[in-house]
Amino acid sequence: MTIQIWTNVNLLTMTKDAKPYGLINDAAIVVKGGLISWLGPREQLSQYPTSEIINCHGAYMSPGLIDCHSHLVYGGNRIDEFEKRLNGTSYEEIANQGGGILSTVNATREASEDELLMSAQKRLNYFIKEGLTTIEIKSGYGLDLENEIKILRVARKLGRNNNIDIITTLLAAHALPPEYKQNREGYINLIIDQILPAAAAENLCDAVDGFCENIAFSYEEMERIFIAATKLNLRVKLHAEQLSDQNGAALAAKYHALSADHLEHLSEASIIAMKKSDTVAVLLPGAYYSLRDTKLPPIDLLRKHQVPMAVASDSNPGSSPVLSLKLMINMASTLFSLTPEEALLGVTRNAALALGLHDRGILQQELKADMVLWDISHPAELSYQVGGGQALSVIKNGTVIYTRA
Repeated sequence: MTIQIWTNVNLLTMTKDAKPYGLINDAAIVVKGGLISWLGPREQLSQYPTSEIINCHGAYMSPGLIDCHSHLVYGGNRIDEFEKRLNGTSYEEIANQGGGILSTVNATREASEDELLMSAQKRLNYFIKEGLTTIEIKSGYGLDLENEIKILRVARKLGRNNNIDIITTLLAAHALPPEYKQNREGYINLIIDQILPAAAAENLCDAVDGFCENIAFSYEEMERIFIAATKLNLRVKLHAEQLSDQNGAALAAKYHALSADHLEHLSEASIIAMKKSDTVAVLLPGAYYSLRDTKLPPIDLLRKHQVPMAVASDSNPGSSPVLSLKLMINMASTLFSLTPEEALLGVTRNAALALGLHDRGILQQELKADMVLWDISHPAELSYQVGGGQALSVIKNGTVIYTRA
């Protein structure tokens, strides 16, 4: 078994350490069998006579980046709606006019699996080049049995075709499909009785999500879906409090959800409930930016109650047409006032928690050797600089999957 030693490197371990970023200067990290075998100051490195030595020339290395909220598989685009919003039409008005999510549903239903796979692969490539090693992909643009399953199958194929981990989430409760416009109860029953069991039977989803909002699904409707998901031993998460306070985050906490996401209108009572249930707050600055929102998530209250804050792309064709998790690190700092360390925690350690993953997100012995080597002179540069190709190498399970030319 090949032993790799990455040496002459500054490690951003992101562990709970007295030092910011869990920084170890002038360090080395030993990788064996896809796992971190040892890490620490270079002067303490033992001899490994048959090892491969990689000299990092004083660069910085962090855990691999994790995008814990994306909608990467879809058909078409929503450029026309982008123009409408710039001309003053609100997101809710567009949705009520039959646009928004439903326009992407139509395009996705018309697309074949191969077409969806090809377009999603192009989008995924941008993320990988910037340091991505794990990504969550939701369904939610099919809104019927056939097409929700189709999206999840494409997401699973992306995982098999790429040297990264893809976590899949069933988001059938994303919007009310047009054929059920006058029959909300019928669609909830379809999700519970057919879509959810079928996805679970084929092992196509790792969790179940929904959109709890006045333009989507109510607290009571989402609770029915959560109960059904729990019976199938599936974890839950929720789009909550994006446009209004529907008490969705408290519902998520009630069912020990992995995360509640968006959260611009989150109340302190719900924050306290999230803390008690270990539910991670997922911040989505791309949607906030694209929708030109003015209501900030309650960052200070999340800090006060020590709720972990993850940061994700929310990559989707309507409200967050984002293909850069690195940009989200910057926006988390510039728009939401996270510190550079908090922003990096949001796409590493806390993002792993938001997916229920405890084998990655930090650099620590016996965890996955998911790592990124950065061309930076200070850790805060990852928040400070926008663009520029800072990732020198992206390493997944000890294997280099991208190297900057």
